[in-house]
Amino acid sequence: MMRGLLAFASLVVVVFGKVTFEGHQVLRILPKDEAQLSLIKNLEEMIEFQVDIWMGVTDVSNPVDVRVPFQSLQFVKIYLEAQNIDYTIMIEDLQVVLDEEQEEMEAAARLAQPRNTDSFDFSRYHTISEIYSFQDMLVAENPNLVSKIVIGSSYEGRPLNVLKFSTGGTNRPAIWIDTGIHSREWVTQASGTWFAKKIVTDYGRDPALTAILNKMDIFLEIVTNPDGFAYTHSSNRMWRKTRKPNPGSSCAGVDPNRNWDSGFGGPGASSNPCSETYRGPRAHSESEVKSIVDFVKSHGNFKAFISIHSYSQMLLYPFGYTKTPAKDQAELHNLAQRAITDLASLYGTRYRYGSIINTIYQASGGTIDWTYEQGIKYSYTFELRDTGRYGFILPANQIIPTAQETWLALMAIMNHTYNNPY
Repeated sequence: MMRGLLAFASLVVVVFGKVTFEGHQVLRILPKDEAQLSLIKNLEEMIEFQVDIWMGVTDVSNPVDVRVPFQSLQFVKIYLEAQNIDYTIMIEDLQVVLDEEQEEMEAAARLAQPRNTDSFDFSRYHTISEIYSFQDMLVAENPNLVSKIVIGSSYEGRPLNVLKFSTGGTNRPAIWIDTGIHSREWVTQASGTWFAKKIVTDYGRDPALTAILNKMDIFLEIVTNPDGFAYTHSSNRMWRKTRKPNPGSSCAGVDPNRNWDSGFGGPGASSNPCSETYRGPRAHSESEVKSIVDFVKSHGNFKAFISIHSYSQMLLYPFGYTKTPAKDQAELHNLAQRAITDLASLYGTRYRYGSIINTIYQASGGTIDWTYEQGIKYSYTFELRDTGRYGFILPANQIIPTAQETWLALMAIMNHTYNNPY
């Protein structure tokens, strides 16, 4: 009966267009011991409650953030209270915050469209068509530095655009940066757009970046999961996965950060198509992942690979699927420390750092485990702002500060890659 009611409630919101999150709360759960941790883990697996994990179970010292639908709130709170598990309400009504975000975007969209990248408004969130148009303007304005490569297409047929920043030469050592592989992490695509403009602005002015680009190429994929991103704008702001249907299931999409052929299908990825961490039917089943795999392999000369997510303020290196330390762990650790120190120098934003499995949780089939195993030593994942006050709904006024501070950390990694050829 309960499941039927929940299914009906979720149907009602979809029938009328955009999924609404009225009355949904984001709870911060504070485990006191291992027993409570496993009780929270059980909650994640109770599909009937339809909780959406924003920040998952790690260890006793770290909170767990979950979005709870209105119809499950009472049950979840009773469950937590019955087990004597502490929680606080981080977001009282998610839809209220989403409405503010939407109003801000609509107000900005009423202004004249930018004619060039100088008039592009980096301080607000943009749709996929606005980002694609920004990319084309950037290429047109900087033909000697930037080109656009289409490395494949998404399930729904959208181009997988990669911006290539190069001062010439063939098959030079290269650095890869991607943003937006999880579509709801909007501050990442917004930061990626800012990075693209920063590269063309600083080339020839900033000696460090100029030296890097005179010897190496930078590849930047801003909208790594375009179908998911378009869907966060049109239908469901909280969508994380790709959009390919799953045969035999009413739930669509695969988590593209569990779909790589590195510990694929191990702990920390789900075999349930309805899960937010569904790994997919096989490694590289998603064209959004396979296109990067093929591109990286055919290029053969990537020296750094940086995949950018949000949120929780962390800088992570391999591995996620195994506790075995990466052979370059000492160097990766020291570089991460230097990068987050540079990042904090701007606004004092504090990051944690370390291997994925020791810093957040076990996760298999992840991007940078695969790239590291392909021989790309400087493989890192960022989790950008914040630590949970807004989570995935980071206010637009934090986009530029987030991008600025992250750029300092990126420069530390790129500089080190440039100075330590291998």
